[in-house]
Amino acid sequence: MSAGNGRGKRKRREYACGLTVRRSLIDGRGCFATIFIPRGARIAEYAGEKITQEEGLLRLRRQRKKRVSTVDANWCIDGSVGGNGTEYINHSCHPNCGVIARDGQINIHALRDIAPGEELTVDYLDDFDFKRGECGCEAEVCRGRAGKRRSISRVKAS
Repeated sequence: MSAGNGRGKRKRREYACGLTVRRSLIDGRGCFATIFIPRGARIAEYAGEKITQEEGLLRLRRQRKKRVSTVDANWCIDGSVGGNGTEYINHSCHPNCGVIARDGQINIHALRDIAPGEELTVDYLDDFDFKRGECGCEAEVCRGRAGKRRSISRVKAS
């Protein structure tokens, strides 16, 4: 939810159809399905403010969590400004969603059937992130934690 009009009221946040945001065991908050999503289905467009690559790099340096995604060589989308909940999709080395950037949009698709209540995940970390030890996805095939398995109950939620 976002802050309201300054009088203590809260405005209900609009999420993409079939999605909600809540606490995640992976990392802080996550994006979850509220409906059954069949394999191959388009889930939603990654929404937010369209910005230049240069502005995207500046914002990435200031953000604690990644919310800026590249559309093409010239443009990015900052999901933290006007997003639809898809900016809370967390990383997994074994994701259930894929991303297609085309025609100025970023669309999220189901790589397999996704049940209601299941967290949506995308593989978006690069080698630099893994070298810094930033992956905590807990997937059995996690590239960033090879040989360093932790119990899911010990994962910190921010």
